[in-house]
Parts: sequence; structure tokens; C-alpha cells
Amino acid sequence: MTSFDVARAAGVSQPAVSRAFNPKASITKEKRDRVLAAARELGYVPNVFASSLSKRSSKMVAVISGNLNNPFYSESLQVFVENFQRTSRQVLAFSVQDQQSSDEVMMEALRYPVDGIVMTSAKVTSEMVKLSEGLGIPVVMFNRSVPGTGLATVQCDNRAGGAALARRMAAAGARSFLVLRGDPQGSTSQERVAGFRDTLAALGRLDLEEIEGGSNYSGGYAAIMSRFNRPAPDWPDAIFAVNDIMAIGCADALRGNFGLRIPEDILLAGFDGIREGQRHPYRLTTVRQPIERMVSETLDILDQPDGGESSLRLIPGDLIPGTTVKARGEFL
Repeated sequence: MTSFDVARAAGVSQPAVSRAFNPKASITKEKRDRVLAAARELGYVPNVFASSLSKRSSKMVAVISGNLNNPFYSESLQVFVENFQRTSRQVLAFSVQDQQSSDEVMMEALRYPVDGIVMTSAKVTSEMVKLSEGLGIPVVMFNRSVPGTGLATVQCDNRAGGAALARRMAAAGARSFLVLRGDPQGSTSQERVAGFRDTLAALGRLDLEEIEGGSNYSGGYAAIMSRFNRPAPDWPDAIFAVNDIMAIGCADALRGNFGLRIPEDILLAGFDGIREGQRHPYRLTTVRQPIERMVSETLDILDQPDGGESSLRLIPGDLIPGTTVKARGEFL
């Protein structure tokens, strides 16, 4: 069945059929109802792929996320979906699993007639960038950067956020620090750690240890267990996990296995501002990434004729005080 068959059955023009299936198009309710009734009777559904061939636009954008077990990525994807739908576009979602190649997933996305690609996963090679450019498909990096590719990038100011958390922990009286790093390939983790480390050095707080945390809940939990499950553990004053989901894993290990109180016995901070981290059991001190603004900036780049080539949009994060970093005297 085609739209012309539906038009004849409903007694309308073929363009009226197209408008009936577009929620934002101008068409009377009576005519839309007639078209939809005829479509149901004939078993017709509009073919967006066929439409994309004539309009040279599919109105689809691929969003390639990191592992959705990290709530930051699922929360970001939700905002992308809501914003794209407001502009009559749809999201084709992909997820890069742990140890999976971003190039592999990007190649899969390029099999579809997408108008653009948003990458929130760790790394994409210059070869894949050249391939997308050759196909005329703009790529925007979200929450991370890939030096040397010239890709448009939207990200939180991770270095400044790490610095703000270092100052807050130092002001609360911390003298010794443990950092749980994230993805070693990711610019996000590297920048947060650098901002935290450099600020502590400037403050003269040099008692700093860095260990791997795996960027996920189980990695944060396991890192604490591996580091401190020994007689008379040498606890630091403060722990900075470079994302909230690792910080939640840390909190559960510290409280559940070692009986430590947060912040009375040890200070803890994360980064991202995910909803789960702000619930009562945690109420993390963290830096919230302004996802709504970051998504808006990403859409703005995709709407530009040149795809926002080589642009960098660095957006400040918001320090959330939480309850997991307080000066010792604040709870006496």
C-alpha cells in the first residue's frame, strides 16, 4: 500500500496523507481522522526510509553511548531523545560495551541513513572520522574530546570541576587523598584527575595516590576492597572517584564492609551529578554536568551547515555540596 492508495480511500490529496502522519503539520482533525482510519483499513504505515531518499534527509541521528550501566549515559540519552523528538527527529541509539571498539559501533551506525552522529563513548580513530566525512555525515563528540581529529566537541569543564572538588576537600581538612581513575583511554577521566591533582599540588597537599576504578559500580567497589582489605588499613582522609557510579560503589564498600562513616570517618566525592547519587543513602558531593545545556549545544552544532567543524564548547559544571564532604567540626 502507498500513500496514494490511502489518499483515494480517504478522499484527500496525497500531501494531506503526509501531513496526517506529521504531528506538527497543519491539518484539520476531521481530515486527519479520515486518513488514519483509511490507513488502518489498508494496513498502511509511512516509510521514513523511502521519504529520506526523496528529501535527502532521514531525520535520524545516531547517538553512540558508553555503557548504559552508567546512569550518566542513560540520563543523557533520555535528554537527547526528548530534544530530538521536539524537532521531529528520531534517535538511533547504540551502546559501546566495556572492551568493545567504538569504531565497530560507529561502522554499524553508518549503515543507516543518519543525518549525524553523536559520540559519547571513549575513542574514535581518524580513519572512522574520514569515512564519516566522506559520507557527508557530521560527528559531534559529547562529554569527551579526541585530540587531532578536528571533531566538534561539547563537554563539561572537567578540569575545573576536578579542581573545585579538590579545593572543597582541602577546605574540609583533608590532608591525604585517594583518586579512583576511570577509563584510561578517555579524555574525561584524565582531565578530572589532572584538575584535582594540580590543585592539590598548588595547595601543598602532595599526599596523593591514584588507582584504577574501572568507570563502573563494580570497579569502584572492587578497588576499595582490593586496596584496603588488610589488617590495619592506611585510610586516606578523602577519596575522589572520577564519576558518581564509582563513588556509589566506594560508599557501599566503605560502609558495608569496613563500617566507616561518610563523612565523619572519610570524605568522598564523585562527578556527574546523576540522580541516583543524590538520593538519600548517598547525597554525594559532586560536580553536576549540565546535560540539558550540553545536549542543546550539540543540537545547535548539528544544525549548522558545516556541522560545527573543529568547534569546542566547554561548559562549566555545577558543584553540588551534598553531605559526603564536610569539615570535621560540622557534625560535632
